[in-house]
Amino acid sequence: MADALTHSATMVGRSVRLSSRNPDAVITALALPVLLMLVFVYLFGGAIDTGGGYGRYVDYVAPGVLVLCAGFGAGTTAMSVADDMKGAVIDRFRSLDVGGTAVLAGHVAASVVRNLAATVLVFGVAFAVGFRPAAGIGGWLASAGILLAVITAISWVAAAVGLLADSPEAAGGFTFFLAFLPYPSSAFVPVDSMPGWLHGFAEHQPLTPVIESLRGLLLGHPVGGSPWEALAWCAGLTAVSMAAAAALFRRRTA
Repeated sequence: MADALTHSATMVGRSVRLSSRNPDAVITALALPVLLMLVFVYLFGGAIDTGGGYGRYVDYVAPGVLVLCAGFGAGTTAMSVADDMKGAVIDRFRSLDVGGTAVLAGHVAASVVRNLAATVLVFGVAFAVGFRPAAGIGGWLASAGILLAVITAISWVAAAVGLLADSPEAAGGFTFFLAFLPYPSSAFVPVDSMPGWLHGFAEHQPLTPVIESLRGLLLGHPVGGSPWEALAWCAGLTAVSMAAAAALFRRRTA
């Protein structure tokens, strides 16, 4: 048990160092959500009526952009995992008795660190352009817990995608779908404004309860059972992705 924890901590440090040596990917992952925030607030915000007493559009869209950060960050995680599997470094780790769980945990932990940095940056930009949450201590803590849960879940999904892909380029392409998922949700416009055939998916996909929970908690609106639904989705995605990643790692290294 102690060796497994030591190996995991070592792999976390390795993945964080690798991220710091790839500034282009880090800057892109940080800059894209910020640019989207500015685009939606200043170019589209004046034409979008969200209703529901949300006030300015920045108050409505900020929680959606926070979730969008995790989707963009997933691309880097998937490509890092695929790059490891393409090279001989995994054989070196196995010769040192480092298990697949430790290697994948390192990539996921680095992804969480990158995404938390992006989240802080997006929060800062949102405040600068007028975002004014009304949450108390409990609301902020609950929001932080949900954000951490969704970032962890998406990071494990990305790790599984990286193991499934044949190359880093293919892994980056697959994670486009993760980055796209917030769009057919309540992130940028109310679900009711979408075509009827899209309502079912937009209402019941995993990110809608996450975004609705964050929006309600941060703005002081009723959230109902959305936080529990969001956490259930995150827990399910994490468990399935971890199991899939373990199976894929065993298959790739057999």
